[in-house]
Amino acid sequence: MTTDNHTMEADGTTLGTATMNEQQERSPLEGIRVLELGTLLAGPFTGRMLGDFGAEIIKIEAPDKADPMRQWGQQKDGEGLWWPIQSRNKKSVTLNLRTQEGQNIFRDLVKEADIVIENFRPGTMEKWNLSYEELSEINPRIIMTRTSGYGQTGPYHKRAGFGSVGEAMGGIRHVTGFPDRAPSRIGVSLGDTLAALFATIGTLTALNERHFSGKGQMVDTAIYESVFSVMESTIPDYLLAGYVRERMGNILPGVAPSNIYLTKENTYVVIGGNADGVFKRLCEAMGQPELFESPKYHTHHARSEHMTELDQLIEKWTKSINTKELLEILAEKGVPSGRIYSAKDIVEDPHYAARDMIIKTEHPVLGEFPMPGVVPKLSRTPGKVKHVGAESIGKDNAAVYGKLLNYDEEKLKDLKDHQII
Repeated sequence: MTTDNHTMEADGTTLGTATMNEQQERSPLEGIRVLELGTLLAGPFTGRMLGDFGAEIIKIEAPDKADPMRQWGQQKDGEGLWWPIQSRNKKSVTLNLRTQEGQNIFRDLVKEADIVIENFRPGTMEKWNLSYEELSEINPRIIMTRTSGYGQTGPYHKRAGFGSVGEAMGGIRHVTGFPDRAPSRIGVSLGDTLAALFATIGTLTALNERHFSGKGQMVDTAIYESVFSVMESTIPDYLLAGYVRERMGNILPGVAPSNIYLTKENTYVVIGGNADGVFKRLCEAMGQPELFESPKYHTHHARSEHMTELDQLIEKWTKSINTKELLEILAEKGVPSGRIYSAKDIVEDPHYAARDMIIKTEHPVLGEFPMPGVVPKLSRTPGKVKHVGAESIGKDNAAVYGKLLNYDEEKLKDLKDHQII
């Protein structure tokens, strides 16, 4: 893309008119323009991550149907508390893509964009004559990042697919929970979040490749595949060893000790002492160094075979010590351990504060608004949260359509009157 303040080099890179020092201070994705379609989680989470590192995110909502995320989460003073996080750093415009005129406006936007993010059911963009093939004819450099339950191809691709279904098909629900109970879910929208992470990786990969080819491409991310990708060795375990991993509660099959243990105050502490060196240090912390030399516990496989007995020995020790003292002993010995944090614990923890993992940004209604900080942390060009998500739908219509596409006030009024925006 060529803009007023950028010139395109032969290798596809862009050079601004600023000095080298100014360029070094820029956000790493500054100059990248993203059109974000879709609602709720997976697609918008991808936009959020790109926006954290300086990309210009233009979130597009239907004028008659706002993103339901605006009302998700707990409410305070009529405001949903999830929306400001998911939509931080984004501009808000409205556009009716179900109309031909809305589709034509979107094509105008694509001419000025680098990336399109969408998480509709496959076939929706094609129905609107906005397929990747059609958009790439308008802008050969466009990258189209598509997230769906099952991907853009395959026998299931047209099915509706939420994150929960992707978690089920991807395999993680089967191994989550306790063996004597039904499969459980994790307390956050893990499937959508994993899909967003993989979509972001794919988008940045395509963006980097574009420097060499000068061409965009489609990024196809399926929720079930994103979940399946983190399922470790479950497939070779089954196909090569005939083993199907099942629900194991708070332990991992064959990995010991790695569990939660009660302290003197009936507080649970997580201890991971399964590696040989770490287990040796754990035995020393317990004042029982002889446990490491015992044939029942000396090797990884031996500890696995005697997991229940070993966990009972460890908990007998942890229940004799206060939580604070226990964690200090384990930390001194280099044994990974920690309390299970609630939101209250996170807010009060000094390490979270030192790492700027709870940041506060001004909200127009709620005032100072706390939210998770930016991850990951870059040493020279860190990400930033400049503002919370727009509280009113279409707040940036005039700025985007007027300045970017040069639509005059009369045209904007006409589009609004006809419910195009």
